[in-house]
Amino acid sequence: MSTFPAFSVNSAKDPQGETSLTPPQGCGIFSVSFSPQDVAGRWWQIETTTTYFETPGKGNTEEVLRLVRKRVQELGIKAVVIASTGGDTAAKATELLGGIKVIAVGLSAGWSAPPGHATPRMFTAENRQKIESAGGAVLTTTHAFAGIDHALRAGTGTSLLNIIARTLNIFCHGMKVVCEIAVMAADAGLIRTDEDVIVIAGTGRGADTAVVLRPTNSTNFFDMRVKEVLCKPHYPAPHLPAPAGQAKPGE
Repeated sequence: MSTFPAFSVNSAKDPQGETSLTPPQGCGIFSVSFSPQDVAGRWWQIETTTTYFETPGKGNTEEVLRLVRKRVQELGIKAVVIASTGGDTAAKATELLGGIKVIAVGLSAGWSAPPGHATPRMFTAENRQKIESAGGAVLTTTHAFAGIDHALRAGTGTSLLNIIARTLNIFCHGMKVVCEIAVMAADAGLIRTDEDVIVIAGTGRGADTAVVLRPTNSTNFFDMRVKEVLCKPHYPAPHLPAPAGQAKPGE
């Protein structure tokens, strides 16, 4: 994890006040304070931090889980949803988040890797037993942003769900996945849609992205609300040219 400048946005305590942007002396987080007004006319403030990782990938997994554990305790989160192919990341989360329900969302049966990518191993029996014995669940189902729509795209080049997926990928690959697996878990009845959850995903293996969100079912997808971004890669698109003087991730 590298160090990037951070700054704090301080909103006024009253409607006539001014909003200020104050850069501190530089640190590895981006701290935002904001003050929305509730229906009673009172003003309140939330301060959160977002950690940006220098490169995406599984090397960030332990730090992601540390950040998630801290926020779970602060917010009283009851369930964590995590993308996991072989189950290693979900098993680690189960150990670290003792007492919290972990829902591991794996690849759908019959999923095939894109050309040039190795097909990941599926959930191991050992990892499944570890998660389920702790009160968690392992979900294998159709991907919310794929399924029949994926077949339509392959056959005709047309895909509405791919537009949603590629738009979320602007933030990072993990941002697409957290929204997708939250819907999948909600549709399976494994998480409530009237309580916040923390959702974890990554780029390839492991974890590098975590958010606090209010989930929805797929029929109400656009009612989903991503409330907090706990962490994400700072420069998550290795196919784009890196800024001058900055190497691409992995270089």
